[in-house]
Amino acid sequence: MRLHGLRRAALPAFVLAVSATAALAQSVSFKDPTGDDNGPGGYSYPTDAVYKKGSFDLTGLDVKQKGDKVDIDVSVNAQLEDPWKMGTGFSVQMIFVFIDTDHKEGSGNTKGLPGLNVQFAPEDAWDKVIVLSPQGPSRVKAEVESKAAAMAKDIVIPTRVKGAGRTISATVPMSALGSGDVSTWGYQVVVQSNEGFPASTDLLTRKVNEYEGQHRFGGGTDSDCDPHVMDLLAGSGTGDAAEADAQHQMLKYTCGADGAAGTLATLKMVRK
Repeated sequence: MRLHGLRRAALPAFVLAVSATAALAQSVSFKDPTGDDNGPGGYSYPTDAVYKKGSFDLTGLDVKQKGDKVDIDVSVNAQLEDPWKMGTGFSVQMIFVFIDTDHKEGSGNTKGLPGLNVQFAPEDAWDKVIVLSPQGPSRVKAEVESKAAAMAKDIVIPTRVKGAGRTISATVPMSALGSGDVSTWGYQVVVQSNEGFPASTDLLTRKVNEYEGQHRFGGGTDSDCDPHVMDLLAGSGTGDAAEADAQHQMLKYTCGADGAAGTLATLKMVRK
């Protein structure tokens, strides 16, 4: 009887341990090296003082599932500021978190969002993308409906996005992303800049030109053949310095003589 009682007493502890392990499995983190916020290698920031050094330098992604909710945290290498009074704790950043939930070629989207000028490798096609914008959800939704209607079902717009310290955060329903274990999914984080007056073809993103201007990135081209991406995850997402070179390789592109895109930058997911 005493042995039976001991076994029964040990059972709750065992259940708790199993539950804790399961909860741990529902999270994943990636790191990115600092100082690689230069796109394919030669991009530069706009000249206006609101674009602080490190503002577009991705340092990490943390994803954690809590019941039927998923928390998303994206960190950059600068203190967040709100110079344009967006009311969200940040102004200049625009973050896209692309997710591959099934890792199946032929499933998902290989075309990037309007304004990014990128594509995804077939085996790394994205199934969902979470938009972390300082713009209100109604503005983001309207932009999606007018510029990315064909992808709208796969674009997740959080009801609230906030910035604090160096981290931009949001919580979305698990049902909006799919099912499964978030730690087994593939991820790609694209860092861009919030553009309140975007081009008619761009989803609230800022252009990269040949030369930087007050509100334009430099180091690219004046035609839309270059990737409009300042930083992203690369390699294994460990933050190793070599991942900066992997990023530059991923963002390689070519332009035709007429300025049209030749070879688009092709992105890959990172996975644990």
